[in-house]
Amino acid sequence: MPAVEAPDPAPSPTCLDDALCKSVYDMTGSVWFAEGSYWILLKPLRIVMILLLAVAARWLVHRTIRRLVRTTTDAGVPTMLRPLRERIPTAAVEPGEFVPERRRQRAEAIGSVLRSLSTAFIFGIALLMILKEFSFDLAPLLASAGIAGVALGFGAQSLVKDLIAGLFMLIEDQYGVGDTVDLGEATGVVESVGLRVTTVRDGRGVLWYIRNGEIVRVGNKSQGWALVVVDLPIGFAGTEEATAVLRTAAASVAIDPDLAPEIVEAPEVLGVEQMTVDGAVIRTVVKTTADGQFAVGRELRRRLAEALENSGITAKIAAARFYPGMPVPTPGETGQGGAT
Repeated sequence: MPAVEAPDPAPSPTCLDDALCKSVYDMTGSVWFAEGSYWILLKPLRIVMILLLAVAARWLVHRTIRRLVRTTTDAGVPTMLRPLRERIPTAAVEPGEFVPERRRQRAEAIGSVLRSLSTAFIFGIALLMILKEFSFDLAPLLASAGIAGVALGFGAQSLVKDLIAGLFMLIEDQYGVGDTVDLGEATGVVESVGLRVTTVRDGRGVLWYIRNGEIVRVGNKSQGWALVVVDLPIGFAGTEEATAVLRTAAASVAIDPDLAPEIVEAPEVLGVEQMTVDGAVIRTVVKTTADGQFAVGRELRRRLAEALENSGITAKIAAARFYPGMPVPTPGETGQGGAT
């Protein structure tokens, strides 16, 4: 008798109740393919969809961050997104003095941090969803991650402190590359600004690496305007005469075409600031831009010193130190004696 072929096995009732399994069986007629369609088709499709959604979400978030970074250099940027010092009307002489390039560099740094955080968050969620598709029990994994996070937090307190301090420093725009700052033990020009470390080069060329979490106070000499203060001793010479001489010399600085753009307010001779054993000290001040304070200060000191020298007041100071309490002779009364 010829062998009777066994009929093809029918799908299980569970497969026939499932729409996907039944559809695959109707199209292919394969029981194993229909019953394995959940792992062969559905699971890979879900994983691919999760990855595609993660990539799309990352692209959308990064695009939004880049657009925010670009708009920070425009004049129409919302007030809440501006640096704190630009929201204070009295913080500067003119709103236009804030350089867009500085704002752009600061925005780029913050944008880079936000893009990194968003990427880590989005793909972290995607990874958990993919593990769930493979029937991983996420409860022990999340519990272990929580314990590891607590241990890492205790072990890296200083690192977390540095990162948070650096982030707020960037948001508040306390200082930037090229600013002259006083950070306590280190004073100099900022060469780089990071989330964890700020590097400052002092006047002797030493490069200081300062952790952001250790910066307690910041003195920025490059924001807004600066005040140059010059105290000059005049001995016991007449204060009215010395004040007039210094006022004339200070006025010449204000009209200098090379220095005038750096001067916000004209120099002013305030008068006698203090009395010492060597006589009176007269103070002169001038309000300048942050970048021009050093050039204006050096030229102002030079011209004030030359004015005192040319007026003869410097000679009176030297003579009074050699002969304290004695009348100071005029230059015409002094000279070399003849031979005896």
